[in-house]
Amino acid sequence: MATSGGDAKLFARGKVAELRLELNSGGKKDKNHSAKKIALKKIVANMTMSNNDMVALFPDIITCMQIPSLEVKKMCFLFLVNYARMKPDIAIKALPVLVLDMEDNNPLIRALALRTMSYIHVREFVEAAFSPVKSLLKDPDPYVRKTAAFAVAKLYDHDKVLVEASDLIDRLNTMLRDDNPTVVSSALAALMDIWERSETIKLTIDYASASKIVQILPDCSEWGQTYILEALMSYVPQDTQEAGLLAERVTPRLSHANSSVVLTCTRVILYLMNYIVDEKQISGLCRKLSPPLVTLLAKGPEIQYLALRNALLILQRRPEVLRNDIRVFFCKYNDPIYVKVTKLELIFMLATERNIKEVLTELREYATEIDVHFVRKSVRAIGKLAIKIEPASQLCIDSLLELVATKVTYIVQEATVVIRNIFRKYPNQYESIISVLCENLDSLDEPEAKSAMIWVIGEYADRIENSDVLLDDFLFSFHDEPLEVQLALLTATVKLFIQRPTKGQDLVPKVLKWATEETDSVDLRDRGYMYWRLLSTDATLAKQVVMGPKPPITAESEKLDPATLEEMCLNVGTLATVYLKTVQQVFRNARARKLVDSPALQKHTLPTVIAMEAQRALPSVMNGSGPQTADGAGTGRANLSSAVEAADVYFSSLNTGMGSMDIGGDDGFGGSPTAGAPGDRQYVVNQSNPHQVYQPQIGGGNGDLLDL
Repeated sequence: MATSGGDAKLFARGKVAELRLELNSGGKKDKNHSAKKIALKKIVANMTMSNNDMVALFPDIITCMQIPSLEVKKMCFLFLVNYARMKPDIAIKALPVLVLDMEDNNPLIRALALRTMSYIHVREFVEAAFSPVKSLLKDPDPYVRKTAAFAVAKLYDHDKVLVEASDLIDRLNTMLRDDNPTVVSSALAALMDIWERSETIKLTIDYASASKIVQILPDCSEWGQTYILEALMSYVPQDTQEAGLLAERVTPRLSHANSSVVLTCTRVILYLMNYIVDEKQISGLCRKLSPPLVTLLAKGPEIQYLALRNALLILQRRPEVLRNDIRVFFCKYNDPIYVKVTKLELIFMLATERNIKEVLTELREYATEIDVHFVRKSVRAIGKLAIKIEPASQLCIDSLLELVATKVTYIVQEATVVIRNIFRKYPNQYESIISVLCENLDSLDEPEAKSAMIWVIGEYADRIENSDVLLDDFLFSFHDEPLEVQLALLTATVKLFIQRPTKGQDLVPKVLKWATEETDSVDLRDRGYMYWRLLSTDATLAKQVVMGPKPPITAESEKLDPATLEEMCLNVGTLATVYLKTVQQVFRNARARKLVDSPALQKHTLPTVIAMEAQRALPSVMNGSGPQTADGAGTGRANLSSAVEAADVYFSSLNTGMGSMDIGGDDGFGGSPTAGAPGDRQYVVNQSNPHQVYQPQIGGGNGDLLDL
C-alpha cells in the first residue's frame, strides 16, 4: 500500500514537472503563445478535477499573467481564484499584475482583472480592490461599470463593515441614473444582494424610480429584466391606481421566451394585485397570467415541473387563474412521473361539477397504467373528488367500483382507503358498497388498507351481518400487525361490542387483554386502558365517546396554511415554490418576505385576514356541555367525573392482570335483554373487585343492548 502511494506521488511530481516545462517552452519564436495556452488548458483541466498538485505551479502561473493575451490571462486568473486561499502568501505576488491590468486599454482585461480581484477572499486582495472599484464604477465602458457594480456586492460579501464604512453603496445608488440599461439592472442586482445580506440597510423604491426602471425593461437582457423585476418587489404602492398601472406596464414581459423572466413577472403581478382595489382589473390580470403558464408546459420536463409547482401555488391564492384550462394538464404518455403526479394535483384542483365526467374518464385511464405509484395517486384522486364535489360523488363511487372490479391488488387497496373517507363524508348514504369491499378482503395486505377496512367493519358493525367473523379473521394476526392496524382492531372491536354486545362479548376481553398486557406500545396500551375504563363505568358514556361524531373531513386538507400561502406568493419562481415551503425553510439565511402595509393594501382579501374572520365566525364551543338537568347541571360532566373516580379505584386494586375478566354471560354486560329488568344493577368487566354500573333502558327485541 505504501509503495503504491509513493508511486502516485512520483507520478504527480512528474506530471507537474512536465507541465512546468511546457509553460516555460516556446521562447521568442512562439509569438502567439500557443505552447503556453495548451499547457494552461491542461492545468485548468486538472484543476477542475480537484487535482491539488497543480498548486505547485503557482509561481509559474504568476509569471504567465504578465503575457498580454486575454486568453492566457483568463486561464491564469481562474487558477489564481481557485488556489489563492490555499497559498495566500504566493497569491499576493499576483496583486501588482491585477492592479496594472485594471488600467489596461482593453475594457475586457480591466473587467476581468476587477472580477478576479473581487472573487478572492484574501484580506490583502479585498483591501486593495476598494480604490480600483471606485474608479471603475465611472469607467467609460458600460461592461466595466456593470462588472464594478457586481464587484461591490462581492466585496460586501467578504467584508460588510469595510463596504458600509465606505461610499460604495452610495455610488451604486448613483449608478441607477446611468444611461445604459445593463448597468442600471446590474446596480439594482448588486443593491438587492447587499440588502438580502444586511440587517441595517433598507431598500426602498418609490413610484418615480419604479416607473423609470420599468421603462428600460425592453432594452435589457433577460438577466437584466429578471434583476429589475426582482427589484420591483421592494416597491410598496401607496395608491391603488399606481399599483394597477405598474402591473399593466410589466405584463408584456409575460410573453418573454425566458422562463425566469415569465415567472418573476408573474410574481410581481401577483404582488401588485394585493394593492389593487378594482376587481375587473384583477380579473383581467388573472386572465393574462394563464397563457404564459400554459406556454411553459411546452418546454422541457424540468421547466414544466417548475411551472406546475408554481401553478399549484397560484391556484390556491387566485383560483380564477387557469380556471378553464384543465385539458392542458392532462398527462402525456412520455411525461416523467414527477410531472404526471403534479399534473394530477392540478387536475384535482381544477375539477368542477361541469367537467367532472371528462376528468373521471381521464383518471380511469391513468388507473390502468403500468406505474404503480401513479395509479395509486389516480385512484386516490377519484376518491378525493367524491369528497370535494358532492353532486358528483355517485359518479366517483361508480368509477371506484369499476376499478375494484379489476381485482388488481394495489387498486383495491387504494380504493378501500378512499372509500373509508367517502363514508366519513357521507354517512348512511353509500353503505351498499360495503359488500363489494368485503368480497376483496383477501387483497388487503398493506397497513393503511387494512386499517381502512377494519374501520368500515367497526363503524358499520350493526349493518354487516358477519362483522364479528370478519373482525375475528383480522384478529388472528393481531400480534404480527403494525401499530396502525392494532389500534384500528382495538377500536373496531369495542365498536362492535357497543353496537352488538352479543356478537362482540367474546372478542372484547381477548383484545383488551392483548392491548394492555401483551404489547410494548404505549399508545396501544393507553387506548386499551381508556376503553376498559369506559366499559367498566358507563355504557352511555362509552357510546358517546366511541361512536360520537367524527371531525368533518374535506378535500382541502392539503392546502397551505394562510400565512405560508401569503408568503409563498411573494416567492413565485424560486426554489422554495418547488418544495412549497417558506424561503427560510429552504435557505436558512434568506430574508423572509412579507406584505408591507400601506393605504393601498387590500387587507380584506389577504388569506390570513380571511382565515381570522372565518375563525371568529365559528360558534363558540361550551366547555363541559352536556344534557341539562332541571337544576341546570350538565349530566355529561357528572357522568365523566363519576366514571373517572370509579376507574381510579378499580385500577388501584389491580394486581393480577385480566385473566379472570368476564364480559358476557347471563350476569354480564352483554347478556340477553331478558337477563335483568331495566334499571337492575349488573356487573361489567369483573376483576378482583367488581364495579356496579347502571344499565340504560334496553331497546327492542333485536338482541342488542344499545338501541341505535
